[in-house]
Amino acid sequence: MFQIESKTMRGCYLRFLLLLLVFLSCNTTKLGSSFDLHTDSKVRCIEEERQALLQFKQHLVDRSHWLSSWDSGNEDCCKWEGIKCSNKTGHVVKLDLQANWLYGAEPATKYLEGEISSSLLGLQYLTYLDLSCNNFSIMKSFPNFVGSFAKLQHLNLSYTQIAGTIPQQLGNLSRLISLDLSWNYDLMEAHNLDWLTHFSSLTYLDMGGVNLSQVVNWSNKVMMLPSLTHLGLHDCSLSPTTSRLLSINANSSSQLQFLDLSWNYDIVEVHNLDWLTHFSSLTYLDMGGVNLNQVVNWPNKVMMLPSLNHLSLQECSLSTTTSQLLSINANSSSQLQFLDLSWNYDLKEVHNLDWLIHLSSLTYLDMGWVNLSQVVNWPNKVMILPSLTHLSLCRCSLSKTTSQSLSINTSSSSQLQFLDLSENYDLREVHNLDWLIHLSSLTYLDMGSVNLSQVVNWPNKFMILPSLTYLSLRDCNLSTTTSQLLSINTSSSSQLQFLDLSYNHLDRSIFHWLFNSTFGSLNSLRTLGLNGNKLVGGIPKSFWNLCSLHSLDLSRNSLSGNLYEFMSNASGCLMDSLQNFGISYNRFTGPLPESIGNLSNLQILDVSENSLAGVITEAHLSNLNNLKELYLESNSLTLRFSYDWVPPFQLEDIYLGSCRLGSTFPKWLQSQKNYISLDISNAGISDIIPAWFWDFSPQLSYLDLSNNELHGNLPNFSSSRVGEYAFIDLSSNLFDGSVPPFPSNVISLDLSNNRFSGPVSFLCELNTPTLLESLNLSNNTLSGKLPDCWTYIRDLVVLNLANNNFYGKIPDSMGSLASISLLHLHNNGFVGKIPASLQNCSKLITIDLGGNNLSGMVPSWIGDSLPNLVILNIRSNQLSGSLPLDLCLLPHIQILDLSLNKIEGTIPECIYNLTAMSVSKNESSIFTFGSRRLYMDDAISLVWKGRELVFESSLGLLNVIDLSSNKLHGEVPDGITKLTELLALNLSRNNLTGLIPPKIGLLKNLESLDLSRNHLCGEIPMSISSISFLSQLDLSTNNLSGKIPTGTQIQLLNASAFLGNPKLCGSPLPNKCLEDLHKNNSIQTDDNDRFITKGFYIAATLGFIGGFWSVCFISVLNIRYIMERLTSNAQMMLT
Repeated sequence: MFQIESKTMRGCYLRFLLLLLVFLSCNTTKLGSSFDLHTDSKVRCIEEERQALLQFKQHLVDRSHWLSSWDSGNEDCCKWEGIKCSNKTGHVVKLDLQANWLYGAEPATKYLEGEISSSLLGLQYLTYLDLSCNNFSIMKSFPNFVGSFAKLQHLNLSYTQIAGTIPQQLGNLSRLISLDLSWNYDLMEAHNLDWLTHFSSLTYLDMGGVNLSQVVNWSNKVMMLPSLTHLGLHDCSLSPTTSRLLSINANSSSQLQFLDLSWNYDIVEVHNLDWLTHFSSLTYLDMGGVNLNQVVNWPNKVMMLPSLNHLSLQECSLSTTTSQLLSINANSSSQLQFLDLSWNYDLKEVHNLDWLIHLSSLTYLDMGWVNLSQVVNWPNKVMILPSLTHLSLCRCSLSKTTSQSLSINTSSSSQLQFLDLSENYDLREVHNLDWLIHLSSLTYLDMGSVNLSQVVNWPNKFMILPSLTYLSLRDCNLSTTTSQLLSINTSSSSQLQFLDLSYNHLDRSIFHWLFNSTFGSLNSLRTLGLNGNKLVGGIPKSFWNLCSLHSLDLSRNSLSGNLYEFMSNASGCLMDSLQNFGISYNRFTGPLPESIGNLSNLQILDVSENSLAGVITEAHLSNLNNLKELYLESNSLTLRFSYDWVPPFQLEDIYLGSCRLGSTFPKWLQSQKNYISLDISNAGISDIIPAWFWDFSPQLSYLDLSNNELHGNLPNFSSSRVGEYAFIDLSSNLFDGSVPPFPSNVISLDLSNNRFSGPVSFLCELNTPTLLESLNLSNNTLSGKLPDCWTYIRDLVVLNLANNNFYGKIPDSMGSLASISLLHLHNNGFVGKIPASLQNCSKLITIDLGGNNLSGMVPSWIGDSLPNLVILNIRSNQLSGSLPLDLCLLPHIQILDLSLNKIEGTIPECIYNLTAMSVSKNESSIFTFGSRRLYMDDAISLVWKGRELVFESSLGLLNVIDLSSNKLHGEVPDGITKLTELLALNLSRNNLTGLIPPKIGLLKNLESLDLSRNHLCGEIPMSISSISFLSQLDLSTNNLSGKIPTGTQIQLLNASAFLGNPKLCGSPLPNKCLEDLHKNNSIQTDDNDRFITKGFYIAATLGFIGGFWSVCFISVLNIRYIMERLTSNAQMMLT
């Protein structure tokens, strides 16, 4: 027994020693690892590794002097910035150079540019490499050598702008625990993620923004990683469905805690989210932008996850009601803290938000753009959430008053810190904002576009909130009275940092509040927006005393005067704090003062759209080291810099349109490497664009060089790196040669009004689909047949090839342009029929094919297949046949021009169905078209009152029918008089017969009417004289008869409008009507009645008789005399 106990004790003792050994081993490893990353003064870095780091630095641009410690004089590289060495060996094991810059986060004190040099291969003991948030866009390919760091455990290259394809060598990093390649949009995976199979220890993987569109079965590739807990695949262009996720078993995915599949717009969930059952450990789920419209009972699918605390289903096309949420029980959803259902436009709450009661742990709720119009007492529904700190109900169609808010007690709402009720346009505050007193913890309040016109003393209502730092009251119908503003005390508003009062009805009395010496209550203010109000006069100098102000926007007011008045003797703390100064769209005159350069921290300067004049020199700008955005356009300013001037700043937005920059191309632009937008249009430049210019900044998204005299050939800039969805406008210059290929991610290209020639073969050189949505090559001398490769540009919305020398048939592949809205091919030499494939382009709004040699009939499918058509211009072709009745199926048509063809038959009686011509319009916005990223205005050439004019801004107000110069016969249909908004009607030069419609006067808005050169008969209807706007009328060369109707407009017209109608009479024709002559005679007889007596008649009769016989007697004598002379002459001739 003793032996048994002894053996048992010995076994327990051995097990205890084993556990102790494991414990000590683990802790020794941790302690060793922790200690290993600290530099010991006794251990110095390896010289070879030191040299490798110095070589690495040589390939970097360090504008912030971040790596100043990396110096050849400092021998111990283990003490350099970002370096950690092993305490035991001295080898560099950690290189952490994560920059402190992200977009919008300024200023950057740690930021590198350049390239990642392969000299880093000298650091073979590296376990941690982080180069994130730096700019390595100069590199054209991924640094493949990174796959050679065999000991690497952590790799972060996010936000580095690296490009190319991910190398398979990355699979050599078998020890990786964390891999982050996110936010590199030019990076692509071309090897189906096969290299991931080597990462058995990987717990963190983020490839958000990397193009994974070519990866097949992506879900299984990532889910086979046994240790993965964090997976980020946002915006990766993932394959269309998540069906493959169904094959994941619980074991392979049970560890996953974080899953982000957001903004993969092509994913359509067709398996009802059943695969979510495998993710029982999931705490974070973001599927924003994924199409979930086919998911049934989606709330229960996501709420069954027991550990979920963060759920984002933003813009997921969710079903029309949230009724399913009612079935959620408290246990299944009690963990949820973050819920974002915003931007689901079709989601309509019909159950009064009762389901919210189950989400007692919720701290963040965003239902912006969800329809809550049917919710009763909505404030109490959301305010009962005891932990809620963030509430966004932006644009939710909330009820018309906030009266229910009054019932909120302090305890239920005291936690709320963020409240956004903006853009609820029907929401009208009628209770004077008294309910705000319950929201004492509020720091952020946005009530933009809520009607606050009835609120009395509105400033005090907001300023009593003790913690408020952000307040937006944009477009709230606010007005100011000085008495209200002066009642604000200092302590009530001392926390406010952001104040937006833009687009209200505020006048100068707002300044009394801002600058009153007794109530200096806005000393913490950093951002102030007063744009879009009714401010007049100059800018108060008291602004110089707002010591914390970073941004001041006074644009779109009626401020005036000379800026010297504001800038003279500029002093005060604002000089050092102001970063954004905007005064655009005002009435300032005079020069821009040089003292503007004293605003040393200025980042944004916007003085555009004023009446400034004068010269801007280097003295204005040389002190603005931090300047990022410069807006000087639409003034009369001249920029005069020395040829070799290098600005001290790197601009991101440069808008100098209509400024005079000199005839040579501005060389100082060569120093600007980071600009996103560049506008030097109408700048008086007459030069060849230098070669260095085409090496664009990779962030370029807007380029406008239009309306200059730039000349020469354009290079092939297809390899130039520009930002996604870039706009390029080189129109109205003197460029010649062929049109070169362009970058595939350009969204809009305008080369119109130049001298380009030759074919447009570059379109077929694209080979792959592009992002192009607008292509304008009009008004050049381009020629040849159009290529038949339009399938590569299937996203095209606008195509304008007008006024060139193209010939041949219109390609059938144009029918693949499913998104096309505006099609302009006029004034070319196209032949053949209008291709039937265009009926596939159901979004067409404008078809402009005029001025070609097209033949065949007007297609009947136009009326059936193009329901959105507004403009149909096929004038000046060789079309024949009759007008199809289907044209009457175009309810939106406003401009119908089929003139100068050979069309026969009659005008359809159903023409009155063109109902858009009978509806009044007060704006032309109908002609502003666009996709999600692209907007433009249409323009078209029309014959208007006998002259060909180009209409653009007023195009949406026009209603025109022109069927002139055809072979139409029959009568003018009476139904045409129902088109009461017609402005111009031209049926001239046809074979029309019958009467002018008697009710023609119903066309009360008609300005131009031409019925000339037909065979119309009968009288001109009297109702025509009631058309008061008629300024152009031509009824000449018909068979009209009778009297021309009298009317103010008619008699002012030229007589030529009525010539060629022999039976027509009256003013303005010279020939009088018989009735007018009789009337005149009658009037004359009546006027002379008092002079006619009986004696007058007797005397007249006797005079007539005497005169008659006297004439007869003299005539007889003359005849006898003539006969005697003739006889005498005859005798003389005989003798």
